[in-house]
Amino acid sequence: MAIRGGDRARGASSDGKIQTTVEEFKKWLMSFDSNKDGRLSRDELRAAIRSSGAWYTARKSGRGIIVADADGSGYIDEDEIDGLLDFAETSMGFKFYC
Repeated sequence: MAIRGGDRARGASSDGKIQTTVEEFKKWLMSFDSNKDGRLSRDELRAAIRSSGAWYTARKSGRGIIVADADGSGYIDEDEIDGLLDFAETSMGFKFYC
């Protein structure tokens, strides 16, 4: 599965967003868990945002952690990824379908 700015998983929608399913997005996002601890740090989220072709990755990764980190740990674990879906649509250029 390739989700990148120029190589879109399901092609781009008419508004230029990356079209993917929620499950594909979660799998792709967790592929950036470089230390395999089951959660995403701000740096790992930043790498994911950068690979999607988005700009302002430092700001967006910080905002993504704030939005999705329900337990205040400073990380996004697999249970918190659902909290990142709206953020991914508004700030990372994704559009989800069933």
